[in-house]
Amino acid sequence: MRLVVVGCSGSVSGPDSASSCYLVQADEGGRTTSVLLDLGSGAFGQLLRYAQPEDLDAVLLSHLHADHVVDLASLDVYLRYGPGAPHPRMPLWGPEGTGQRLVDLVGEPEEGLCAYETHTVAAREPIRIGSLQIEPFAVLHPLPAFAFRITGPAEDGSGTRTLVYTGDTDSCEGVTAAAAGADLLLSEAAFEEGRDEVRGIHLTGRRAGALATEAAVERLVLTHIPPWTSREKVRAEACTAYGGPVDVAQPGVTFAL
Repeated sequence: MRLVVVGCSGSVSGPDSASSCYLVQADEGGRTTSVLLDLGSGAFGQLLRYAQPEDLDAVLLSHLHADHVVDLASLDVYLRYGPGAPHPRMPLWGPEGTGQRLVDLVGEPEEGLCAYETHTVAAREPIRIGSLQIEPFAVLHPLPAFAFRITGPAEDGSGTRTLVYTGDTDSCEGVTAAAAGADLLLSEAAFEEGRDEVRGIHLTGRRAGALATEAAVERLVLTHIPPWTSREKVRAEACTAYGGPVDVAQPGVTFAL
């Protein structure tokens, strides 16, 4: 299993990165499973660097804020009118209300949305997509939001590995349960200690580090850092609370599990 960072800018797209979008792939039995986590602003164009959109097995949405979903409209156009179109409907998993969100984004009535096959995510109800087992956990954010715990075959063939994507969340029981024992924790860290005092929206680097320690993860990758926030400062905060390896996500970087 491997994680490809397509876009990692938080809240808005930035000068160096699209908004949230991550490609998870796993090879098993001569077939590659490809799942996209979120598809934020500017991410569709960058996705073309790493995969053919029609080869995706599914798209999963952690929540419905714009910086995680707006390029679904671009994927809709591609699937209906791009090379080889029309393509089969793309399985799309998201929180309750995903269908209406698509209507708003694409600008057509729901009966006209022929590019997607929508499914509703429910906490602790596993989703099987190819060789990937995905378990959603409800997390703390102003909208209904989920972290995804993804288990799939190890890249070296030695059993299975677990990747956890927090989506957008503050510290909560749900994200701690999702992260427990993960081989890689892809954690948002949008806020800075001492600057962003509001709670119930995002993690700071320190809170992301504390989550990694409490959940006993093997590796922490920080993401969803806005263009106005220092990546170095957020990483330094995380290192005060977690003693394991800490990386900061960058577009195009692949993490093998």
